[in-house]
This record gives sequence, C-alpha cells and structure tokens, in this order.
Amino acid sequence: MVTMTRRTMTKIPAVLQHLGHRATLKRLACTVFFDFDNTITPFDVLDGLIQQFAVDEAWIPLQKAWEAGVIGSKACLTGQLRSVCVSPASLASYLSTVTLDPYFKPLVALFRALGVEPVIVSDNFSLIVNRILRHHEVRRIPVYANRVRLVRNRLIPAFPFAWKGCTRGCAHCKQQHLIRRQIHPCATIYVGNGLSDLCPADVADVVFARGLLLRYCRKTGRPCVPFDTLKDVYTYIKEVVR
Repeated sequence: MVTMTRRTMTKIPAVLQHLGHRATLKRLACTVFFDFDNTITPFDVLDGLIQQFAVDEAWIPLQKAWEAGVIGSKACLTGQLRSVCVSPASLASYLSTVTLDPYFKPLVALFRALGVEPVIVSDNFSLIVNRILRHHEVRRIPVYANRVRLVRNRLIPAFPFAWKGCTRGCAHCKQQHLIRRQIHPCATIYVGNGLSDLCPADVADVVFARGLLLRYCRKTGRPCVPFDTLKDVYTYIKEVVR
C-alpha cells in the first residue's frame, strides 16, 4: 500500500506536481494510459480465457517462451489462440464474471476533474475489453487493443498496433501511443503491471508500477511510483492535488 509522507512527497515527479496547480493545468496537456489485464481487472482476463477454453496444452510452452523473452506476444498469442475453442454464449458468460478494480471509476473521474485524459492500452483484444467495460457501464474511454473475430468457435486474431520499431516483438506495442501524444507536446502517465508494459514505461513521463513492471523499473533504475491496487494510485493523486 502506498503511504504518503513528507519524504515521499518531495519525490513527486514534476508532471504530477503540476496537477496540484489548476492555474498551470491548461499549459500541461496530459494523458494517463491504463493497462487493462491485472491492472484495471484483478486478474489476467486473456490468460484465464485461454486456460478455461483451451482444447489442448499447446499454449503452455508458448506462454513459457514469452515469459522467458524467447518470443514476443504476437507470436505467443497467435499460437495460443489456435488451442482455444469457445462458443459466443460461453465467451459472453465468462466475460460477465470479470470484475474491475473498485477504484478504477473513481480514479478516472479524478483524472478527468484535473483535465487529464484517460486511455486504455491493452495486449488483450478490443472485443473482450469493450464488452467488459460496457458490462460495468464504463464509457467514453478510448481503447487501443488487438482485434479478434469469433469464427465457428475459433478466435482469429489481428494485430493493427504491431510496430516494426518494437524490439520485444509485442503484438501491441503500447509505446507508440505515448510517443505520439508527447509530440504535441503531451505529458504521459502510465499505470501497469506486466511484460506488455515495459515498452510504454520506457518512454512515459510518470510510471505507476506493480508486479513484473515494478521489478523491471527497480532493476533498470527507472523512476516509478509503486502501487498494489488502484486505490493506491487514487490516494497518491489525491495527496498531490491536496
């Protein structure tokens, strides 16, 4: 859990310090990018789907190879989805059970009140992410994700955001969205947890990190704000603007 103290307040990144000064807000265009699986949701929705609906175990070595950095997520997902067989009804039923971090909506409202635009960037699929968001009545948040079609109970993927400049072979290299915003210029905040979040964390102005992303930031010396749940991020931002 993040606990704000006088000592940690002195380490607040300049971008976040600006959020506490409404007079400067208009001069600070700012976007917060949220990872989806295991950040907004309490578990990895896509991993859960693959585990539940796989008809064989061919997806397992692909998962291990991706986690070891041997293959990128594009090669991993393409291969793993060949093992999945799921009907539209079963998919809808599974997705209806997915919950959101209870502080996601309050955090989005807080950022919007500060003039900060929320965006979701995911290595999951837009069909899945958008269906979950609609189920929880989350609206008006841009979602950038991979695409998938359900054809005869098979998931057929497409990767419109695969990027040739990505050295990690990401199915969706989220870094490109942050770079495009920074050109304007726009300050960028990133909130994430896993392997697909390493690329965007490399270029974000402020990083909120947990899990593998937190370990990566600490190993590489990348400044970040640790968090356990989105309540921590909410509390941190509230303290900054206070």
